[in-house]
Amino acid sequence: MDAYREAYEYWLTDPYFDEKTKEELRLIGDNEDEIRERFYKDLEFGTGGLRGIIAAGSNRMNVYTVRRATQGLANYILKEGTQDKGVAIAYDCRFMSPEFADVAATCLAANGIKAYVFDALRPTPELSFALRTLKCTAGIVVTASHNPPEYNGYKVYWEDGAQVTSPRDIDIISEVNAVSRYSDAKTMDKEEAISKGLYEVIGKEIDDKYMEELKKLILHPEVISEMAEELTIVYTPFHGTGNVPVQRILKELGFKKVYVVPEQEEPDPEFTTLEYPNPEDPKAFALALKLAKEKKADIVMATDPDADRLGIYAYDTKSGEYIGFTGNMSGMLIGEYQLRERKALGKLPDNGALIKTIVTTNLADPITEDYGVKLIEVLTGFKYIGEQIKLFEETGSNEYLFGLEESYGCLVGTHARDKDAVCAVMCLSEAAAWARKQGRTLWDEMLRIYDKYGYYKEGIHTLTLKGIDGAEQIKGIMEKIRNNPPKSFGELKVKEFRDYAAGTTLNIETGAKGETGLPKSNVLYFDLENNSWCCVRPSGTEPKIKFYMGVKGTSLEDAEKKLEALKEEVVALS
Repeated sequence: MDAYREAYEYWLTDPYFDEKTKEELRLIGDNEDEIRERFYKDLEFGTGGLRGIIAAGSNRMNVYTVRRATQGLANYILKEGTQDKGVAIAYDCRFMSPEFADVAATCLAANGIKAYVFDALRPTPELSFALRTLKCTAGIVVTASHNPPEYNGYKVYWEDGAQVTSPRDIDIISEVNAVSRYSDAKTMDKEEAISKGLYEVIGKEIDDKYMEELKKLILHPEVISEMAEELTIVYTPFHGTGNVPVQRILKELGFKKVYVVPEQEEPDPEFTTLEYPNPEDPKAFALALKLAKEKKADIVMATDPDADRLGIYAYDTKSGEYIGFTGNMSGMLIGEYQLRERKALGKLPDNGALIKTIVTTNLADPITEDYGVKLIEVLTGFKYIGEQIKLFEETGSNEYLFGLEESYGCLVGTHARDKDAVCAVMCLSEAAAWARKQGRTLWDEMLRIYDKYGYYKEGIHTLTLKGIDGAEQIKGIMEKIRNNPPKSFGELKVKEFRDYAAGTTLNIETGAKGETGLPKSNVLYFDLENNSWCCVRPSGTEPKIKFYMGVKGTSLEDAEKKLEALKEEVVALS
Protein backbone atom coordinates (compact mmCIF):
# COMPACT_ATOMS: atom_id res chain seq x y z
CA MET A 1 0.00 0.00 0.00
CA ASP A 2 1.27 3.49 -0.86
CA ALA A 3 2.37 5.64 2.06
CA TYR A 4 -0.33 8.22 1.42
CA ARG A 5 -2.97 5.46 1.49
CA GLU A 6 -1.60 4.20 4.79
CA ALA A 7 -1.81 7.70 6.23
CA TYR A 8 -5.39 8.02 4.99
CA GLU A 9 -6.39 4.73 6.61
CA TYR A 10 -4.67 5.77 9.85
CA TRP A 11 -6.76 8.95 10.03
CA LEU A 12 -9.90 6.94 9.24
CA THR A 13 -9.40 4.33 11.95
CA ASP A 14 -7.36 5.79 14.80
CA PRO A 15 -9.60 6.80 17.75
CA TYR A 16 -7.61 10.04 18.20
CA PHE A 17 -9.33 11.67 15.21
CA ASP A 18 -12.93 12.79 15.74
CA GLU A 19 -15.94 11.49 13.85
CA LYS A 20 -16.48 14.71 11.90
CA THR A 21 -12.96 14.42 10.46
CA LYS A 22 -13.49 10.78 9.57
CA GLU A 23 -16.80 11.53 7.87
CA GLU A 24 -15.13 14.19 5.72
CA LEU A 25 -12.46 11.67 4.73
CA ARG A 26 -15.00 8.97 3.88
CA LEU A 27 -16.55 11.36 1.36
CA ILE A 28 -13.32 11.37 -0.68
CA GLY A 29 -12.86 7.59 -0.49
CA ASP A 30 -13.36 7.17 -4.26
CA ASN A 31 -11.14 10.12 -5.22
CA GLU A 32 -7.59 8.77 -5.31
CA ASP A 33 -6.08 12.04 -6.51
CA GLU A 34 -7.65 13.97 -3.63
CA ILE A 35 -6.48 11.38 -1.07
CA ARG A 36 -2.99 11.59 -2.52
CA GLU A 37 -2.94 15.40 -2.35
CA ARG A 38 -4.12 15.43 1.26
CA PHE A 39 -1.79 12.72 2.55
CA TYR A 40 1.34 12.48 0.40
CA LYS A 41 3.20 14.54 3.00
CA ASP A 42 2.75 16.38 6.27
CA LEU A 43 1.83 20.04 5.90
CA GLU A 44 5.27 21.58 5.98
CA PHE A 45 6.17 23.74 8.94
CA GLY A 46 8.46 26.08 7.06
CA THR A 47 10.60 29.00 8.22
CA GLY A 48 7.45 31.11 8.65
CA GLY A 49 5.11 28.43 10.01
CA LEU A 50 2.16 26.70 8.35
CA ARG A 51 -0.07 27.67 5.44
CA GLY A 52 -2.50 25.47 3.57
CA ILE A 53 -6.04 24.60 2.54
CA ILE A 54 -8.46 24.00 5.42
CA ALA A 55 -9.50 20.33 5.33
CA ALA A 56 -8.93 16.97 6.96
CA GLY A 57 -5.58 15.38 6.17
CA SER A 58 -1.91 15.53 7.03
CA ASN A 59 -1.20 18.03 4.23
CA ARG A 60 -4.00 20.38 5.23
CA MET A 61 -4.76 23.01 7.88
CA ASN A 62 -6.89 21.48 10.63
CA VAL A 63 -6.97 21.23 14.43
CA TYR A 64 -4.60 18.26 14.36
CA THR A 65 -1.88 19.81 12.21
CA VAL A 66 -2.14 23.07 14.22
CA ARG A 67 -1.91 21.20 17.54
CA ARG A 68 1.08 19.18 16.34
CA ALA A 69 2.89 22.37 15.25
CA THR A 70 2.13 24.00 18.59
CA GLN A 71 3.44 20.99 20.49
CA GLY A 72 6.71 21.31 18.59
CA LEU A 73 6.87 25.02 19.45
CA ALA A 74 6.08 24.22 23.10
CA ASN A 75 8.86 21.63 23.22
CA TYR A 76 11.29 24.21 21.86
CA ILE A 77 10.20 26.83 24.40
CA LEU A 78 10.59 24.32 27.24
CA LYS A 79 14.10 23.46 26.08
CA GLU A 80 14.93 27.17 25.99
CA GLY A 81 13.61 27.51 29.55
CA THR A 82 11.50 30.57 28.70
CA GLN A 83 8.07 29.04 29.33
CA ASP A 84 7.29 31.43 32.21
CA LYS A 85 7.11 34.37 29.78
CA GLY A 86 4.09 33.01 27.96
CA VAL A 87 2.97 33.26 24.31
CA ALA A 88 0.72 35.90 22.70
CA ILE A 89 -1.84 34.72 20.13
CA ALA A 90 -3.82 36.70 17.54
CA TYR A 91 -6.05 35.63 14.68
CA ASP A 92 -7.79 37.05 11.61
CA CYS A 93 -11.23 36.77 10.01
CA ARG A 94 -10.77 33.46 8.19
CA PHE A 95 -12.61 30.20 8.58
CA MET A 96 -11.39 28.35 11.67
CA SER A 97 -9.12 31.19 12.83
CA PRO A 98 -10.65 31.50 16.33
CA GLU A 99 -10.72 27.71 16.65
CA PHE A 100 -7.08 27.33 15.60
CA ALA A 101 -6.10 30.08 18.05
CA ASP A 102 -7.78 28.16 20.88
CA VAL A 103 -6.23 24.86 19.76
CA ALA A 104 -2.81 26.51 19.99
CA ALA A 105 -3.60 28.14 23.35
CA THR A 106 -4.89 24.96 25.00
CA CYS A 107 -1.92 22.97 23.70
CA LEU A 108 0.46 25.52 25.21
CA ALA A 109 -1.54 25.46 28.46
CA ALA A 110 -1.29 21.68 28.62
CA ASN A 111 2.48 22.16 28.47
CA GLY A 112 2.40 24.67 31.33
CA ILE A 113 2.89 27.69 29.06
CA LYS A 114 0.51 30.62 29.50
CA ALA A 115 -1.32 31.90 26.41
CA TYR A 116 -2.43 35.52 26.02
CA VAL A 117 -5.24 35.39 23.44
CA PHE A 118 -6.91 38.40 21.83
CA ASP A 119 -10.65 38.67 22.41
CA ALA A 120 -11.38 39.14 18.70
CA LEU A 121 -9.60 39.43 15.37
CA ARG A 122 -6.54 41.70 15.31
CA PRO A 123 -3.94 42.75 12.70
CA THR A 124 -0.71 40.78 12.45
CA PRO A 125 1.43 43.82 13.36
CA GLU A 126 -0.52 44.24 16.61
CA LEU A 127 0.45 40.68 17.54
CA SER A 128 4.09 41.69 17.07
CA PHE A 129 3.48 44.73 19.27
CA ALA A 130 1.57 42.74 21.89
CA LEU A 131 4.19 40.08 22.49
CA ARG A 132 6.83 42.78 22.94
CA THR A 133 4.56 44.75 25.29
CA LEU A 134 3.73 41.67 27.37
CA LYS A 135 7.37 40.51 27.22
CA CYS A 136 6.33 37.09 25.91
CA THR A 137 8.83 34.53 24.71
CA ALA A 138 6.93 33.99 21.45
CA GLY A 139 3.84 34.86 19.47
CA ILE A 140 1.46 33.07 17.12
CA VAL A 141 -0.81 34.67 14.56
CA VAL A 142 -3.43 32.57 12.79
CA THR A 143 -3.77 34.00 9.28
CA ALA A 144 -3.33 33.16 5.62
CA SER A 145 -2.81 36.83 4.78
CA HIS A 146 -4.09 37.45 1.22
CA ASN A 147 -4.59 33.82 0.16
CA PRO A 148 -8.00 32.67 -1.18
CA PRO A 149 -10.81 31.85 1.30
CA GLU A 150 -10.10 28.12 1.49
CA TYR A 151 -6.67 28.77 3.09
CA ASN A 152 -5.50 29.48 6.59
CA GLY A 153 -2.08 29.71 8.19
CA TYR A 154 -0.03 29.92 11.38
CA LYS A 155 3.01 32.15 11.83
CA VAL A 156 5.49 32.07 14.70
CA TYR A 157 7.24 35.11 16.19
CA TRP A 158 9.98 35.30 18.79
CA GLU A 159 10.43 37.66 21.74
CA ASP A 160 11.88 40.51 19.65
CA GLY A 161 8.56 40.70 17.76
CA ALA A 162 9.85 39.44 14.42
CA GLN A 163 9.11 36.13 12.74
CA VAL A 164 11.69 33.54 13.67
CA THR A 165 14.91 33.51 11.66
CA SER A 166 17.84 31.11 11.38
CA PRO A 167 18.98 29.19 13.32
CA ARG A 168 15.94 29.41 15.61
CA ASP A 169 13.49 28.66 12.80
CA ILE A 170 15.42 25.49 11.88
CA ASP A 171 15.44 24.36 15.51
CA ILE A 172 11.69 24.89 15.86
CA ILE A 173 11.07 23.01 12.61
CA SER A 174 13.11 20.11 13.99
CA GLU A 175 10.98 20.06 17.14
CA VAL A 176 7.76 20.08 15.10
CA ASN A 177 9.00 17.26 12.89
CA ALA A 178 9.97 15.28 16.00
CA VAL A 179 6.30 15.10 17.03
CA SER A 180 5.86 11.86 15.11
CA ARG A 181 2.30 11.02 16.21
CA TYR A 182 -0.57 13.49 16.32
CA SER A 183 -1.69 11.99 19.62
CA ASP A 184 1.61 13.09 21.16
CA ALA A 185 0.37 16.69 21.02
CA LYS A 186 -1.08 17.70 24.38
CA THR A 187 -4.28 19.62 24.99
CA MET A 188 -6.33 20.91 27.91
CA ASP A 189 -9.93 21.95 28.40
CA LYS A 190 -10.19 25.70 27.83
CA GLU A 191 -12.07 26.36 31.05
CA GLU A 192 -9.48 24.42 33.00
CA ALA A 193 -6.71 26.44 31.35
CA ILE A 194 -8.47 29.67 32.33
CA SER A 195 -8.98 28.52 35.92
CA LYS A 196 -5.30 27.61 36.21
CA GLY A 197 -4.22 31.02 34.90
CA LEU A 198 -2.80 29.51 31.69
CA TYR A 199 -5.26 31.23 29.31
CA GLU A 200 -5.74 34.99 29.55
CA VAL A 201 -7.89 37.10 27.25
CA ILE A 202 -6.31 40.38 26.11
CA GLY A 203 -7.72 43.26 24.10
CA LYS A 204 -8.44 46.90 24.85
CA GLU A 205 -5.37 47.57 26.99
CA ILE A 206 -3.09 46.43 24.15
CA ASP A 207 -5.14 48.34 21.55
CA ASP A 208 -4.77 51.58 23.52
CA LYS A 209 -1.00 51.20 23.88
CA TYR A 210 -0.66 50.30 20.19
CA MET A 211 -2.53 53.46 19.17
CA GLU A 212 -0.36 55.61 21.40
CA GLU A 213 2.83 54.22 19.88
CA LEU A 214 1.55 54.84 16.35
CA LYS A 215 0.66 58.46 17.08
CA LYS A 216 4.22 59.11 18.31
CA LEU A 217 5.41 58.52 14.72
CA ILE A 218 3.54 61.50 13.26
CA LEU A 219 5.95 64.21 12.12
CA HIS A 220 3.50 67.04 11.35
CA PRO A 221 0.39 66.91 13.54
CA GLU A 222 -0.17 70.58 12.77
CA VAL A 223 -0.48 69.85 9.05
CA ILE A 224 -3.04 67.12 9.73
CA SER A 225 -5.07 69.55 11.84
CA GLU A 226 -4.94 72.17 9.11
CA MET A 227 -5.93 69.77 6.31
CA ALA A 228 -8.33 67.53 8.27
CA GLU A 229 -11.44 69.04 6.65
CA GLU A 230 -9.96 69.16 3.14
CA LEU A 231 -8.35 65.75 2.62
CA THR A 232 -10.79 63.02 1.56
CA ILE A 233 -9.85 59.41 2.23
CA VAL A 234 -11.52 56.22 1.04
CA TYR A 235 -10.53 53.02 2.82
CA THR A 236 -11.41 49.33 2.60
CA PRO A 237 -10.25 46.56 4.96
CA PHE A 238 -11.14 43.84 2.41
CA HIS A 239 -13.41 42.24 5.06
CA GLY A 240 -10.39 41.81 7.33
CA THR A 241 -8.71 42.94 10.53
CA GLY A 242 -7.78 46.49 9.55
CA ASN A 243 -11.21 48.10 9.84
CA VAL A 244 -11.33 48.94 13.55
CA PRO A 245 -7.70 50.07 14.10
CA VAL A 246 -7.50 52.03 10.84
CA GLN A 247 -10.71 53.92 11.49
CA ARG A 248 -9.63 54.56 15.06
CA ILE A 249 -6.17 55.93 14.28
CA LEU A 250 -7.43 58.22 11.52
CA LYS A 251 -10.22 59.53 13.76
CA GLU A 252 -7.91 60.13 16.73
CA LEU A 253 -5.44 61.98 14.52
CA GLY A 254 -8.25 64.29 13.44
CA PHE A 255 -9.01 63.29 9.85
CA LYS A 256 -12.65 64.22 9.24
CA LYS A 257 -13.49 62.91 5.77
CA VAL A 258 -12.82 59.17 5.93
CA TYR A 259 -15.19 56.90 4.02
CA VAL A 260 -15.09 53.13 4.44
CA VAL A 261 -16.37 50.89 1.62
CA PRO A 262 -19.60 49.59 3.22
CA GLU A 263 -19.71 46.33 1.25
CA GLN A 264 -16.23 45.37 2.52
CA GLU A 265 -16.29 46.78 6.07
CA GLU A 266 -17.45 43.74 8.02
CA PRO A 267 -15.37 40.56 8.51
CA ASP A 268 -16.26 37.90 5.93
CA PRO A 269 -14.25 34.66 5.63
CA GLU A 270 -15.71 34.10 2.16
CA PHE A 271 -14.41 37.50 0.96
CA THR A 272 -17.68 37.62 -0.95
CA THR A 273 -17.04 40.88 -2.80
CA LEU A 274 -13.52 39.92 -3.89
CA GLU A 275 -12.07 37.49 -6.35
CA TYR A 276 -8.78 37.66 -4.47
CA PRO A 277 -8.32 39.67 -1.20
CA ASN A 278 -4.99 41.06 -2.27
CA PRO A 279 -4.08 44.77 -2.57
CA GLU A 280 -1.76 43.81 -5.43
CA ASP A 281 -4.83 42.94 -7.54
CA PRO A 282 -6.36 45.99 -9.32
CA LYS A 283 -9.73 44.21 -9.55
CA ALA A 284 -9.94 44.19 -5.76
CA PHE A 285 -10.23 48.01 -5.79
CA ALA A 286 -13.41 48.15 -7.90
CA LEU A 287 -15.78 49.07 -5.06
CA ALA A 288 -13.27 51.40 -3.41
CA LEU A 289 -12.67 53.33 -6.64
CA LYS A 290 -16.41 53.60 -7.24
CA LEU A 291 -16.83 55.19 -3.81
CA ALA A 292 -13.75 57.37 -4.37
CA LYS A 293 -15.28 58.89 -7.50
CA GLU A 294 -18.52 59.57 -5.64
CA LYS A 295 -16.71 61.28 -2.76
CA LYS A 296 -14.00 62.90 -4.91
CA ALA A 297 -11.36 61.30 -2.75
CA ASP A 298 -7.71 62.32 -2.74
CA ILE A 299 -6.45 58.87 -1.82
CA VAL A 300 -7.83 55.32 -1.84
CA MET A 301 -6.29 52.72 0.49
CA ALA A 302 -6.86 49.01 1.09
CA THR A 303 -5.34 46.70 3.68
CA ASP A 304 -5.13 42.95 3.17
CA PRO A 305 -7.07 40.61 5.53
CA ASP A 306 -4.44 40.56 8.29
CA ALA A 307 -3.58 44.24 7.78
CA ASP A 308 0.14 43.96 7.29
CA ARG A 309 0.13 45.11 3.64
CA LEU A 310 -1.29 48.24 2.03
CA GLY A 311 -2.34 49.07 -1.52
CA ILE A 312 -3.18 52.61 -2.69
CA TYR A 313 -4.56 54.68 -5.54
CA ALA A 314 -4.04 58.44 -5.72
CA TYR A 315 -5.99 61.06 -7.65
CA ASP A 316 -4.33 62.66 -10.67
CA THR A 317 -5.64 66.19 -11.21
CA LYS A 318 -4.46 66.28 -14.83
CA SER A 319 -6.24 63.17 -16.07
CA GLY A 320 -9.01 63.12 -13.50
CA GLU A 321 -8.25 59.42 -12.90
CA TYR A 322 -7.01 57.39 -9.98
CA ILE A 323 -3.54 55.91 -10.47
CA GLY A 324 -2.53 52.68 -8.78
CA PHE A 325 0.76 52.44 -6.93
CA THR A 326 2.92 49.36 -6.69
CA GLY A 327 4.31 48.37 -3.31
CA ASN A 328 7.65 49.80 -4.42
CA MET A 329 6.03 53.15 -5.21
CA SER A 330 3.96 53.53 -2.05
CA GLY A 331 6.86 52.27 0.07
CA MET A 332 9.33 54.76 -1.34
CA LEU A 333 6.76 57.54 -1.14
CA ILE A 334 6.54 56.95 2.62
CA GLY A 335 10.30 56.42 2.92
CA GLU A 336 11.23 59.60 1.06
CA TYR A 337 8.70 61.62 3.07
CA GLN A 338 10.14 60.28 6.31
CA LEU A 339 13.74 61.11 5.36
CA ARG A 340 12.92 64.52 3.91
CA GLU A 341 10.77 65.73 6.79
CA ARG A 342 13.00 64.24 9.48
CA LYS A 343 15.89 66.15 7.95
CA ALA A 344 13.83 69.35 7.83
CA LEU A 345 12.94 68.91 11.50
CA GLY A 346 16.52 68.09 12.51
CA LYS A 347 15.54 64.54 13.43
CA LEU A 348 17.61 62.61 10.89
CA PRO A 349 20.34 60.73 12.80
CA ASP A 350 23.90 60.48 11.50
CA ASN A 351 23.76 56.67 11.63
CA GLY A 352 20.27 56.23 10.18
CA ALA A 353 19.53 53.18 8.05
CA LEU A 354 16.88 52.17 5.55
CA ILE A 355 16.40 48.44 4.87
CA LYS A 356 14.96 46.81 1.78
CA THR A 357 14.79 43.29 0.39
CA ILE A 358 16.81 42.18 -2.63
CA VAL A 359 13.73 42.21 -4.89
CA THR A 360 12.67 45.73 -3.86
CA THR A 361 13.14 48.80 -6.05
CA ASN A 362 16.58 50.27 -6.65
CA LEU A 363 14.98 53.71 -6.31
CA ALA A 364 16.02 53.35 -2.67
CA ASP A 365 19.68 53.66 -3.70
CA PRO A 366 19.78 57.30 -4.91
CA ILE A 367 17.31 58.44 -2.22
CA THR A 368 19.35 57.06 0.67
CA GLU A 369 22.54 58.38 -0.92
CA ASP A 370 20.99 61.85 -1.19
CA TYR A 371 20.06 61.92 2.50
CA GLY A 372 23.25 60.30 3.75
CA VAL A 373 21.41 57.27 5.06
CA LYS A 374 22.85 53.76 5.01
CA LEU A 375 21.03 51.30 2.73
CA ILE A 376 20.97 47.66 3.78
CA GLU A 377 19.69 44.80 1.60
CA VAL A 378 18.28 41.59 3.06
CA LEU A 379 16.64 38.44 1.75
CA THR A 380 12.97 38.44 0.78
CA GLY A 381 10.77 38.31 3.87
CA PHE A 382 10.12 41.05 6.39
CA LYS A 383 11.53 38.92 9.19
CA TYR A 384 14.99 39.76 7.87
CA ILE A 385 14.22 43.46 8.27
CA GLY A 386 13.09 42.73 11.83
CA GLU A 387 16.33 40.87 12.38
CA GLN A 388 18.32 43.96 11.39
CA ILE A 389 16.35 46.14 13.83
CA LYS A 390 17.29 43.74 16.62
CA LEU A 391 20.93 43.85 15.51
CA PHE A 392 20.90 47.67 15.58
CA GLU A 393 19.59 47.64 19.14
CA GLU A 394 22.16 45.10 20.28
CA THR A 395 25.17 46.77 18.65
CA GLY A 396 24.19 50.44 18.38
CA SER A 397 25.56 50.33 14.83
CA ASN A 398 22.62 52.12 13.21
CA GLU A 399 19.28 53.71 13.97
CA TYR A 400 16.37 52.19 12.10
CA LEU A 401 14.40 54.66 10.00
CA PHE A 402 12.34 52.66 7.54
CA GLY A 403 12.01 49.23 5.99
CA LEU A 404 10.11 48.04 2.93
CA GLU A 405 9.56 45.14 0.59
CA GLU A 406 8.07 45.14 -2.89
CA SER A 407 5.02 43.11 -1.84
CA TYR A 408 3.21 46.13 -0.37
CA GLY A 409 4.70 45.92 3.11
CA CYS A 410 6.63 48.53 5.10
CA LEU A 411 7.32 49.70 8.64
CA VAL A 412 7.94 53.11 10.18
CA GLY A 413 9.08 52.89 13.79
CA THR A 414 10.10 49.91 15.90
CA HIS A 415 6.88 49.35 17.86
CA ALA A 416 6.43 46.17 15.78
CA ARG A 417 8.94 44.01 13.94
CA ASP A 418 6.75 43.12 10.99
CA LYS A 419 5.21 45.16 8.22
CA ASP A 420 2.35 47.27 9.53
CA ALA A 421 -0.42 48.43 7.20
CA VAL A 422 -2.25 50.32 9.96
CA CYS A 423 0.91 52.37 10.44
CA ALA A 424 1.33 52.71 6.66
CA VAL A 425 -2.23 54.06 6.29
CA MET A 426 -1.45 56.64 8.96
CA CYS A 427 1.85 57.69 7.39
CA LEU A 428 0.47 57.93 3.86
CA SER A 429 -2.48 59.96 5.13
CA GLU A 430 -0.02 62.38 6.75
CA ALA A 431 2.00 62.56 3.52
CA ALA A 432 -1.22 63.20 1.57
CA ALA A 433 -2.18 65.98 3.98
CA TRP A 434 1.27 67.54 3.59
CA ALA A 435 0.98 67.34 -0.21
CA ARG A 436 -2.54 68.80 -0.12
CA LYS A 437 -1.24 71.79 1.82
CA GLN A 438 1.25 72.39 -1.00
CA GLY A 439 -1.55 72.12 -3.56
CA ARG A 440 -0.35 68.73 -4.75
CA THR A 441 -1.51 65.11 -4.73
CA LEU A 442 0.38 61.96 -3.83
CA TRP A 443 0.72 61.26 -7.55
CA ASP A 444 2.36 64.67 -7.96
CA GLU A 445 4.72 63.68 -5.15
CA MET A 446 5.56 60.41 -6.89
CA LEU A 447 6.34 62.26 -10.11
CA ARG A 448 8.55 64.69 -8.16
CA ILE A 449 10.54 61.75 -6.78
CA TYR A 450 10.90 60.22 -10.25
CA ASP A 451 12.00 63.55 -11.74
CA LYS A 452 14.63 63.96 -9.06
CA TYR A 453 16.00 60.44 -8.73
CA GLY A 454 15.15 58.61 -11.94
CA TYR A 455 12.26 56.67 -13.41
CA TYR A 456 12.62 53.29 -11.74
CA LYS A 457 9.96 50.76 -12.61
CA GLU A 458 9.50 47.17 -11.48
CA GLY A 459 7.36 44.23 -12.51
CA ILE A 460 6.60 40.66 -11.54
CA HIS A 461 5.55 37.54 -13.40
CA THR A 462 3.98 34.80 -11.30
CA LEU A 463 3.46 31.20 -12.35
CA THR A 464 1.03 29.13 -10.25
CA LEU A 465 1.78 25.39 -10.18
CA LYS A 466 -0.31 23.49 -7.65
CA GLY A 467 0.02 20.10 -6.04
CA ILE A 468 2.72 17.45 -6.21
CA ASP A 469 3.35 17.90 -9.92
CA GLY A 470 3.49 21.68 -9.54
CA ALA A 471 6.12 21.44 -6.82
CA GLU A 472 8.25 19.27 -9.10
CA GLN A 473 7.81 21.74 -11.98
CA ILE A 474 8.93 24.63 -9.80
CA LYS A 475 11.95 22.64 -8.69
CA GLY A 476 12.77 21.85 -12.32
CA ILE A 477 12.56 25.49 -13.41
CA MET A 478 14.93 26.57 -10.65
CA GLU A 479 17.40 23.82 -11.48
CA LYS A 480 17.35 24.65 -15.19
CA ILE A 481 18.11 28.33 -14.59
CA ARG A 482 20.69 27.57 -11.88
CA ASN A 483 22.59 25.10 -14.05
CA ASN A 484 22.41 27.22 -17.22
CA PRO A 485 22.20 30.88 -16.18
CA PRO A 486 21.60 33.27 -19.12
CA LYS A 487 24.44 35.55 -20.13
CA SER A 488 22.01 38.20 -21.34
CA PHE A 489 18.34 39.15 -21.41
CA GLY A 490 17.71 40.56 -24.85
CA GLU A 491 20.09 43.47 -25.30
CA LEU A 492 20.90 43.60 -21.60
CA LYS A 493 24.04 41.72 -20.63
CA VAL A 494 24.34 40.05 -17.24
CA LYS A 495 27.01 41.74 -15.13
CA GLU A 496 26.75 39.50 -12.09
CA PHE A 497 24.91 36.27 -11.30
CA ARG A 498 24.06 35.52 -7.66
CA ASP A 499 22.98 32.13 -6.42
CA TYR A 500 21.75 32.70 -2.88
CA ALA A 501 21.26 28.97 -2.28
CA ALA A 502 24.96 28.43 -2.86
CA GLY A 503 25.84 31.81 -1.31
CA THR A 504 27.95 32.70 -4.34
CA THR A 505 28.34 35.53 -6.84
CA LEU A 506 29.89 35.35 -10.31
CA ASN A 507 31.18 38.33 -12.28
CA ILE A 508 30.30 37.35 -15.84
CA GLU A 509 32.90 39.59 -17.49
CA THR A 510 35.90 38.67 -15.33
CA GLY A 511 34.86 35.26 -14.01
CA ALA A 512 35.63 36.42 -10.47
CA LYS A 513 33.69 34.60 -7.77
CA GLY A 514 32.55 35.96 -4.45
CA GLU A 515 30.02 35.53 -1.65
CA THR A 516 26.54 37.04 -1.31
CA GLY A 517 27.05 37.77 2.37
CA LEU A 518 23.45 36.77 3.12
CA PRO A 519 21.90 33.58 4.53
CA LYS A 520 21.31 30.81 2.02
CA SER A 521 17.97 30.88 0.22
CA ASN A 522 16.59 29.41 -2.99
CA VAL A 523 16.90 32.63 -4.99
CA LEU A 524 18.67 33.42 -8.28
CA TYR A 525 19.52 37.05 -9.07
CA PHE A 526 20.87 38.69 -12.24
CA ASP A 527 22.41 42.15 -12.07
CA LEU A 528 22.09 43.60 -15.59
CA GLU A 529 23.40 46.55 -17.56
CA ASN A 530 21.74 49.98 -17.45
CA ASN A 531 20.46 49.79 -13.87
CA SER A 532 18.34 46.75 -14.70
CA TRP A 533 17.95 43.45 -12.84
CA CYS A 534 15.83 40.33 -12.57
CA CYS A 535 15.37 37.62 -9.98
CA VAL A 536 13.57 34.28 -9.63
CA ARG A 537 12.41 32.49 -6.48
CA PRO A 538 9.70 30.07 -5.38
CA SER A 539 7.05 31.60 -3.12
CA GLY A 540 7.37 30.62 0.51
CA THR A 541 3.62 30.75 1.14
CA GLU A 542 1.87 29.74 -2.10
CA PRO A 543 2.34 27.15 -4.89
CA LYS A 544 4.00 29.74 -7.12
CA ILE A 545 7.29 30.65 -8.68
CA LYS A 546 7.95 34.38 -8.97
CA PHE A 547 10.02 36.29 -11.51
CA TYR A 548 10.92 39.84 -10.47
CA MET A 549 12.46 42.52 -12.67
CA GLY A 550 13.36 46.21 -12.60
CA VAL A 551 14.63 48.93 -14.94
CA LYS A 552 15.50 52.62 -14.94
CA GLY A 553 14.16 54.87 -17.69
CA THR A 554 14.42 58.50 -18.77
CA SER A 555 10.65 58.95 -18.46
CA LEU A 556 7.61 56.95 -17.37
CA GLU A 557 7.05 55.90 -20.97
CA ASP A 558 10.68 54.91 -21.48
CA ALA A 559 10.73 52.91 -18.25
CA GLU A 560 7.51 51.11 -19.22
CA LYS A 561 8.94 50.23 -22.63
CA LYS A 562 12.16 48.89 -21.11
CA LEU A 563 10.27 46.90 -18.50
CA GLU A 564 8.03 45.23 -21.07
CA ALA A 565 11.06 44.23 -23.15
CA LEU A 566 12.81 42.76 -20.11
CA LYS A 567 9.65 41.01 -18.95
CA GLU A 568 9.36 39.17 -22.29
CA GLU A 569 12.86 37.83 -21.85
CA VAL A 570 12.33 36.87 -18.21
CA VAL A 571 9.00 35.12 -18.87
CA ALA A 572 10.76 32.96 -21.45
CA LEU A 573 12.72 31.39 -18.60
CA SER A 574 9.55 29.73 -17.32
